[in-house]
Amino acid sequence: MKKSLQIAGAYVGVIVGAGFASGQEILQFFTSFGLMGIVGGVIATFFFAFLGMQLTQLGSKLQTDSHKDVIYHICGRYLGVVVDIVVTFFLFGVAVVMMAGSGSIFEQQFGLPAIAGNVVMAVLTILTVCLNVQKVLTIISWITPYLMVLVIIITGYSLFTMDQSFSALEAIAKQQPAATSNWLLGGLLYVSYNIAAGAAMLAVMGGSTKNAKEARRGGILGGLGLGLLILLINIGMFVKMDSLQGVDMPTLLLANHLHPVLGALMSIALLGMIYNTAVGMLYAFSARIMKPSNPKFKLSVVVFGVLAFAASFIGFIKLVGTVYPVMGYLGFTLIAAIIVSWFRSRKENDVDQKPTIVG
Repeated sequence: MKKSLQIAGAYVGVIVGAGFASGQEILQFFTSFGLMGIVGGVIATFFFAFLGMQLTQLGSKLQTDSHKDVIYHICGRYLGVVVDIVVTFFLFGVAVVMMAGSGSIFEQQFGLPAIAGNVVMAVLTILTVCLNVQKVLTIISWITPYLMVLVIIITGYSLFTMDQSFSALEAIAKQQPAATSNWLLGGLLYVSYNIAAGAAMLAVMGGSTKNAKEARRGGILGGLGLGLLILLINIGMFVKMDSLQGVDMPTLLLANHLHPVLGALMSIALLGMIYNTAVGMLYAFSARIMKPSNPKFKLSVVVFGVLAFAASFIGFIKLVGTVYPVMGYLGFTLIAAIIVSWFRSRKENDVDQKPTIVG
C-alpha cells in the first residue's frame, strides 16, 4: 500500500502544476461555466482515475523507463509514432509553462521580478532531474498532502464568507475567459491535455514497481485525489468569483484574503507543485530523448532545461490559454487508444478464461 500511495502522490504532484494549483486552469476549464463546471469536474475525476489506472498498470507490466513502450503498446506501430512525437513535444511545453508560472508567483506574491522565479525554478528542476527516478518520485509525492490541507482550508473560508447570490456568481463566472466552448468539452479537454503530458511520467511511475496491482491502485487513488482537488478549487473560486477577475493566481489571492501567513504557505505549496510538475516533465522528456543510463543524460537535461527557461518568457496566462487547449485536442487520440486497448485486453482475458472442452 505504501508504494501505491507514493505513486498516487506522485501522480497528483506531476499533474497539479502552476495552472492547476493556482486556479488558473480550473478557472478557464471549469469555473467559467458556472455551476455546470462542477459536473465537468466529476466527469474529469472518473477519467483521471480510469486513465491513471491503465497507464500505471501497463508501465508496471512492461517495466518501462520511458513512455515509448507504453505508447506503442497502446497505439500500435503506426499511430504510436505520431502520439509519441506529440507527447514528447508537449512534455517540453509543460515544463516551459511551469517555469513561467514560477515567475508569476514571485511577481504577484513577493513583488520580485518574474525572471527571478524563472531562474530559481529552472536551476532546481535541472538539479533534481539529474537524480535517479526513485528519488524523483519520492520528492514529487511529498508536497501533495500539504497542498490538499491548504485547499480544504481555502475552500471552507470561501464558502463561509460568500457574499453574493448563486445567480449573481453564475453571471460573473460566465463572463470569464473560457478555454473551450462548453462545460462538457472543458472537462474532457482538461483530462486530455493533462494525460497527454502526464502519460509519460505515469508510465515511468508504473515501471518503478513489478507489482501491477500496486501500480493500478496508485493510478486510481491519484486520479481520485486530482478530482477532489478540482472540485474543491472550483467551488472555492466560484463562490468568490466577484473578486478574482483578471488575477494570474486566484487561489493565492484567496489565501491572502484569509491571512497573509496562509498566503505565504500557499505560495510555497504552489512553488512546490510547479517544481513537481517541472521535474516530472523534464525528466520524462529527457528520458525519451536519451536513456537515463547514458553517460550524456545529465548533459542533455541541462541543455533541455536551459531551452525551457528561455521559452518561459512568453507569459504564464498566454501559455495556459494557448498551449494547453491545443495539447488537449491532440490528447483525445491517446485517450481513445487507451480505451480501445482496455476493451481489447478485457476481451482477451474473457477468451483465456473460457474452459476448453475435450472430447
